Amino acid sequence: MMVRHPRRLPLLAFGMVALLTGLWAGIARLGWDMPLPRPGFSSLHGPLMVAGFLGTLISLERAVALGRLWAYSAPLLTGLGAVGLILGAPQWIAQVLILAGSIGLVAIFAAIIQRHPALYTFTMGGGAMVFALGNLLWLLGWPVFLVVFWWAAFLVVTIAGERLELARLQQVTTGAQATFFLLLATLLAGLLLLGWWFDGAVRLFGAGLTGLAVWLSLNDIARRTVRHTGLTRFIAVCLLSGYVWLGLSGLAAMVYGGVPVGPQYDVILHAFFLGFVFAMIFAHAPIIFPAVLGARMTYRPLFYAHVVLLQITLLIRLGGDVAGWGPGRLVGGALNAVTLVLFLANTITALGSLPDRPAVTIRQQS
Repeated sequence: MMVRHPRRLPLLAFGMVALLTGLWAGIARLGWDMPLPRPGFSSLHGPLMVAGFLGTLISLERAVALGRLWAYSAPLLTGLGAVGLILGAPQWIAQVLILAGSIGLVAIFAAIIQRHPALYTFTMGGGAMVFALGNLLWLLGWPVFLVVFWWAAFLVVTIAGERLELARLQQVTTGAQATFFLLLATLLAGLLLLGWWFDGAVRLFGAGLTGLAVWLSLNDIARRTVRHTGLTRFIAVCLLSGYVWLGLSGLAAMVYGGVPVGPQYDVILHAFFLGFVFAMIFAHAPIIFPAVLGARMTYRPLFYAHVVLLQITLLIRLGGDVAGWGPGRLVGGALNAVTLVLFLANTITALGSLPDRPAVTIRQQS
């Protein structure tokens, strides 16, 4: 694989290590008998997946977009924080590093907004601020089952902003913009109430997620581009499937309310983080990875394998949660991890490869 920007590889590697280690911890957290480096390591599943992997990946992507050397400190700090968690450094040190990296992401968006003041840049900048505030609360001692909703808000707001940018939806009508901001305000209200009214706050947060799922489904051009072929259809399929899972996560939060552990908690979180967030990653990976690495990427229909497997394995897992079927949750959860490893394998093998007749070479962000 030939890349024009090899110096970015270590930063990307931090995120990949956090992802793979987080998956390992997650399988153990489900109940599988997995060798772990120390007691309690499985509790790092969430922080590694969100703050370590996604925080580093999003920060790196935005640093590349800004094109300023100082901006790379953000993914460096979140990546080092993830490594600290993995190696067993004092947790507060890793938390400080991750917080510093998230503040760096806020600074990146401040610079981007100065250059391009638009609905999508303000939206993503707000998401970065939510990420930093969530990490601050984590450092101050808030439990992960509360902080995770701040992390979820960071991701859904950031992804909504990216859809506004990539799909050129910033020209939405005034009424649609007002609805969008009302839904964001609903999410924020849920976050602000978490420490005082956990059950009601989660239900309110779920209403915001459900509303955003509907808003994105109605306003995203994926509704039209799904009729196209090749990469364009693939991206649209991923996006539309993700919006379904986002809506299901929101509905589950509205029905179940504030549950800190257990199968209902698993439904709320993994419909969101696996069904929605990773569907978005699947959709954007053919655009983001070549842009970050400066490598050519070849789209192949084989990409649908990890998309279809994600739907099937997540249905098995969450179906096990809802029905009280433990083996379904265990097997589905383990297969979720296998699906994400398959996604990495498909993505890596497509980078720098030569296009064949049924493939589409991805050269630029469009």
